[in-house]
Amino acid sequence: MRIGLTKARSMGPVAQAVERAGGSVARVFRRADMPLRLIEEPDRLMRLSDQLSIVENAAREIGDAALPARLSLEAGVASLGPYGVRVCASETLGVALNLGTALISEHLQTATAMDVTVRDGRADVTYAVTDASVVGRQKNEILALGYILDVLRRFLGAGFVPEEASVSGAILQDRGAIEDALGCGLSLRSGASVRFDARYLGTPNPCSVSDADQIDATPVPDPGDFLLCADHLIRLGMLESRPSIDWLCRRLSLSRRSLQRRFETHGTTFAACLTAALVSEAKRQLASTNRPIGQIALDLGYADPAHFSRAFQGWTGCPPRAWRHGMHS
Repeated sequence: MRIGLTKARSMGPVAQAVERAGGSVARVFRRADMPLRLIEEPDRLMRLSDQLSIVENAAREIGDAALPARLSLEAGVASLGPYGVRVCASETLGVALNLGTALISEHLQTATAMDVTVRDGRADVTYAVTDASVVGRQKNEILALGYILDVLRRFLGAGFVPEEASVSGAILQDRGAIEDALGCGLSLRSGASVRFDARYLGTPNPCSVSDADQIDATPVPDPGDFLLCADHLIRLGMLESRPSIDWLCRRLSLSRRSLQRRFETHGTTFAACLTAALVSEAKRQLASTNRPIGQIALDLGYADPAHFSRAFQGWTGCPPRAWRHGMHS
């Protein structure tokens, strides 16, 4: 099983767009079965399929099929964290596109494929969702096209229009509004792509180029690393409450027994992985924040501070207050 994950970088702009249009952000996230606090955690990792669901639900909530195009073009590729900053700091357009292709799976999202090819004097930038999810696929491609066009226009000017742009699908709802938002026409083909004159690849960066080799604190794990991907999803669920095994089953589209077998194959259980995540998060909050212990207890799903304190002492041999004092003494 391969688990495609993505940074939650687009969630804040999605929420802002829904609020501006008078929609309910809470309803959008509730329909996608995602914690609302994800808006405040842009470096959290989530299933790519869940991001597709949120974007799809947001577009429906406010009746704007062009929402994905507006999101990516308004926020710009620089909003994607160290990944976007490094792309924008490239010396030439060709370097920027190739760097974006090379870094996407490590620093932004997996379960997608991006490529840059040159043939007969034309350059094609292609993007495809390799995750099996169907919901929101076309809107995710439109979101990606917006980011690609943003890179192109950073180098070639705000008025740049590609020779051709496409997305997958048999139909495109509200084509006119989407084309207006993207600033170019769209064709329906087998995938998302942008085509332009290959000579543009040598265009130098009009902005000053600085050392943007930033360290990404949360690289995206290999989709084949089940335990690490599951750990990130469990931590995601902890943003709202203590996640149940059934919540994780929904994230992974697995039955309870199938998920249990996968944990057993790796010599562990869901309960053990949840406990490890709770211990890690408790230590992180105690060491790096001034949050009251009672609030930390509630954040981690404990009914009262005393229950949390007993659990923490069982994990570490030390009460949380003493552990925090030891970290700062």
